[in-house]
Amino acid sequence: MNNFQFILILLLSPLAQGIIKKIKALMQGRRGAPLFQPYYDLARLFRKDMVIPRTASWIFHAAPYVVFASVLTASTLVPVFYSGGLSAYFKTGGFLGAGDIIVIIYTLALGRFFLALGGLDAGTAFGGEGSSREMTVAILVEPSMMLAIFTAAVASGSTNIGAVAAFGSFFFSPAHVLALAAFFIAVVAETGRIPVDNPDTHLELTMIHEGMLLEYSGKYLALLEWAHYMKQMLLFTLAADLFFPYGIAGAGAGFGIAAAAGFWTIKMLVLCFGMAFVESSRAKIRFFQLPSLLGAAFVLSALSIITFIMTGK
Repeated sequence: MNNFQFILILLLSPLAQGIIKKIKALMQGRRGAPLFQPYYDLARLFRKDMVIPRTASWIFHAAPYVVFASVLTASTLVPVFYSGGLSAYFKTGGFLGAGDIIVIIYTLALGRFFLALGGLDAGTAFGGEGSSREMTVAILVEPSMMLAIFTAAVASGSTNIGAVAAFGSFFFSPAHVLALAAFFIAVVAETGRIPVDNPDTHLELTMIHEGMLLEYSGKYLALLEWAHYMKQMLLFTLAADLFFPYGIAGAGAGFGIAAAAGFWTIKMLVLCFGMAFVESSRAKIRFFQLPSLLGAAFVLSALSIITFIMTGK
């Protein structure tokens, strides 16, 4: 069961993107695109021909595959609604990377690194601008995300996500409320959402993620967009595993797994609604104001782990 959970992230991530866009449209008084529009967009891109820049090297061609493979690999390490396999494999002395939170975060960082290289390799000003901004955001986001994760890891005594999900007595304590707030801000930045970035614009003065994709087209662009959808759903699932682990099945019972799948669906819908609400209620901030926002996330994550050390919960 655990070996096939990543298929849900692979197949349902475009639907999560469609749900967020639909909720945003309803909040803004619009009808919005169909829920399955991201699937239509991916199918259209896979059928289109590619236009390759003359300056492109092997890096430009390899980046979409590396980005997609890194997100897919990270998805195989995250328990979606069943944690028994990962925690048991970890405890029996199996591969320590299986389900390890640090491995997951830096597997995603590998994909971001190659995406930035691909944007630079195209040889355009916008690609270089997007890549430099992406690396700046990454430098600011990763410390706060890791500290927020360490709060849950220290409480459970393990960085294995299956073990963290199985340890539920500390949740909703002050330390973990702070960690959750910091992690949510980090997820907004990692997925390129308002107020950090606007995924629906190509305005050169504001774009970050889209700047690295401007020279990609056809199949390459489809892989990058799909990987972006998967990364968003993966981070949502990681947030649910770390901070809302209730309902995750720890054994192979049929009814328990079905109930866990239902709980996971509800969590994803709640997180999609939260992301849509933030995007609809906030304006995009200037790039030079990002250190203030992401610095606040770092302060919250630092306070969370300090609070846990001082109070023990």
